[in-house]
Amino acid sequence: MSQNLNGRAPAQSAPAGHAISLTPSDAVEIGQPVRGLYVGATGDLAVEMASGEAVIFAAVPAGSILPVRVRKVLATGTLASAIVGLV
Repeated sequence: MSQNLNGRAPAQSAPAGHAISLTPSDAVEIGQPVRGLYVGATGDLAVEMASGEAVIFAAVPAGSILPVRVRKVLATGTLASAIVGLV
């Protein structure tokens, strides 16, 4: 979902205006760019960054918001759950 405010897109530092529930998958890319991830339940979070680099955020606490741009939340290596993409 793209936001347009007076003909301009919101700045990357602006708060999210939309959220999407994410199911970890090694194959499926997130359908739209996210400006961050909310992690509802503690655990490791494996992602493929927008750059294509794979990384694991270890032991992410429940309730954390990570300001990262990712292509995928990977199933392999992800133990965290209740993951929400912030758009």
